[in-house]
Amino acid sequence: MQWERWKLACLALIVIFGCLAEPACAEKRVALVIGNSAYQNVAALSNPRNDARLMADTLRGLGFALIGNGPQLDLDKQAFDGALQKFGNAVLGADVALFYYAGHGIQVAGRNFLVPVYANPTKEADIYLQMVDTAVVLSQMEGAGTKLNIVLLDACRNNPFAGRGLRATGGGLAQMQAPEGTLISYATQPGNVALDGDGGDSPYSTALATTLRRPGLGLFEAFNEVGLTVKQATGGSQQPWVSSSPIAGQFFFASSPGGSVAAEPRKEMSGDDMARADFVLADKLDRPEVWDTFLKKYPDGLYASMARARLADAKNRQLALASPQQPVPTAPTPPLTGSLAGNWNGSFSYAAGNLQPVVFTFSFAATGCSGRSEEPNTFGNKSAPKLYANLICSVAALAPGQEITIKKTYDGSGGVSHSVAYVGTVSADLKTISGRWSVNTAHGSFTMSR
Repeated sequence: MQWERWKLACLALIVIFGCLAEPACAEKRVALVIGNSAYQNVAALSNPRNDARLMADTLRGLGFALIGNGPQLDLDKQAFDGALQKFGNAVLGADVALFYYAGHGIQVAGRNFLVPVYANPTKEADIYLQMVDTAVVLSQMEGAGTKLNIVLLDACRNNPFAGRGLRATGGGLAQMQAPEGTLISYATQPGNVALDGDGGDSPYSTALATTLRRPGLGLFEAFNEVGLTVKQATGGSQQPWVSSSPIAGQFFFASSPGGSVAAEPRKEMSGDDMARADFVLADKLDRPEVWDTFLKKYPDGLYASMARARLADAKNRQLALASPQQPVPTAPTPPLTGSLAGNWNGSFSYAAGNLQPVVFTFSFAATGCSGRSEEPNTFGNKSAPKLYANLICSVAALAPGQEITIKKTYDGSGGVSHSVAYVGTVSADLKTISGRWSVNTAHGSFTMSR
């Protein structure tokens, strides 16, 4: 009898560990995938339907059960709400819940809304009735008993309602606080605009589909790889962003490092490349224990110096939370006006990625939208250390999500006398403008802040 019990125990362990080699075998995974392209009252989008199909195929192959047995395409408000209700019912007791959305999305007063295909707001109040608040998406996951919730938002495109006088709307999406056990991934940084893509799929969904299939990548490592892939594919103009709460345990989309599927060989990375990639991941998590681990692995060099400073900041934040202090009165911050006037510091990069970014300074006059720029001389007569240019712009007053064009004409110093067009989007706080530049066949990305 004792021998039989021992054999049964061994058999159970074999089954358990065999199942753990493939996470999908041991986990109940549920996903809702939505792609909205066929908008009726604003500009249609080419790729979200393709992106949703790609993600549905990818997630199905990774063991996810899909709401509606496939991607949910071109949903109106009623269908969108219905899909979310089915999702909320299906994730009860699941191990992993995942929501993916591709389509138009906007931020309103710091809240994010996903846009059904028939939305047609004429005033701000319409938004709350015609669109889907991302807080509703999160609420379908909270309290379901899931170990891990993942929200993927490929919705950081241009605000399609920017010209309707809806003053509270902004470009891109606002950063959200991730509830417990939740990771939120944005196609680009908060307040910035992502690309729809030149091919059949967006750069973000393409990177997701490729990376999530790779065996041996942990949760945070996978999304760090997605960010690096999209950044490289877009010449630095688009950088996916992650918001996360502490997540217990480990999760692998494909097999774990010890799983039955061998990990794909990774490209050799230099020590600096590895340190930079690990620093980016540590900076997103930004906790003392993460910085301690980073410094044990990289005790020397530039990134170590920056990591020590971040570690000190993180520890100070912990101490402040543990020991409440009397608030120190501060002078009120004057409200930020929409004036373009003043100094802006920025950098521009080439799409080819074979040249280092070039820093510049734009100085705009107190009135109007004329100004002057200054930058190191990187392509003119090298005997002139700096290049100067005159600036004119399309608007003098800024608004969140607004598109602005700045024409920069070099004054001939250093032998350079051509004009460059900078077309960018204003951030929600009016402090940053980022977008694309072009001259003849050359083009790239830029960002500038004040």
